[in-house]
Amino acid sequence: MHLFTKEMNNRSKNIIYSLVLLAAVFAVWLYRKNQAPEPLRIEGMTMGTTYHITYFDEQRRNFKNSVDSLLLVVNKSINNYDTASEISRLNRNPTSFKFVLPYLYPPLKKSLEVFSASQGAFDPTVMPLVNAWGFGSGTTLNMDSARVDSLKTFVGFEKIILKKDSVIKLTPQIQLDFGGIGQGYGADVITDFLKTKGILNALIELGGEGVALGTNLQNSRPWEIGILDPNSDYGNQFFKATVKLSNMSFTTSGNYFNYREVDGKKYSHTIDPLTGFPVQRQLLSASVFAADAITADAWATALMVMGHEKAIELLKKHAELEAFLIYSADDGKQKTYATDGIAARLTINP
Repeated sequence: MHLFTKEMNNRSKNIIYSLVLLAAVFAVWLYRKNQAPEPLRIEGMTMGTTYHITYFDEQRRNFKNSVDSLLLVVNKSINNYDTASEISRLNRNPTSFKFVLPYLYPPLKKSLEVFSASQGAFDPTVMPLVNAWGFGSGTTLNMDSARVDSLKTFVGFEKIILKKDSVIKLTPQIQLDFGGIGQGYGADVITDFLKTKGILNALIELGGEGVALGTNLQNSRPWEIGILDPNSDYGNQFFKATVKLSNMSFTTSGNYFNYREVDGKKYSHTIDPLTGFPVQRQLLSASVFAADAITADAWATALMVMGHEKAIELLKKHAELEAFLIYSADDGKQKTYATDGIAARLTINP
């Protein structure tokens, strides 16, 4: 009896020990499961601006070198400031240009799409005017109506023929500027790369344009994006609104700090392709949200050219676009407009 009892006691102890061990393992698993994952962050310089990427990866991989290498190739396609880039060579060629890299055709195709849908408010061939007004790499000119009319003969996306591997110029002086679409496209290229690596939750921002992919796993909430108040300056920057996004791209276009001053008068960096002059409208800022950043970027530029009244009417016809507009009312006070699909995600500061 004594031996039997002793064996039973040992078995009981082993069972209890095993149960305690299993409970401990389960507790560690539960703790790790409930513990908020730590995001990875990388940043760098590209396209004359900065990029910032926050992402979640169980393998803790660092993609900075890959992203930098990828952006170098994108710049070799669309960067106007690189004289050896494909777009620079296209601009110098008076007749046609055949491209090799895969990153020139997509922004050209999107440009044609938004050019047509916006009735010319978005037009990358505005480059001669951008340079002449002092916002590009060309020589700044003393602008008047006669000079503007002269340069406008070299503007118009209808003056090129787009093919999948080439562009044909119908006017030799046509030049393209992707300043109103390039950064959004760059954000899309990074996003597509991260998706191929299995990244499902990330915030990609390039020069203020970007993609909110999935959710912020650190707090299990959508990504929160700030929209800068047009009254901000370099020394005092503050948000007019914040917006919560998940699986949506974003961009904001506005005058902010980029303007040219002549004889005490400020000129917007946004050039109206139809008039040839810098935009002087009550619309101060246009934030656009779409399925991809290239679409949001192009349309934000177009809306700034249109002004808030035309922009609001257009947005009613484009269900694929969400927007938040900040404009100056007739009494000088700042007012806002938000499409229905984005209004519930916005927090607007007074």
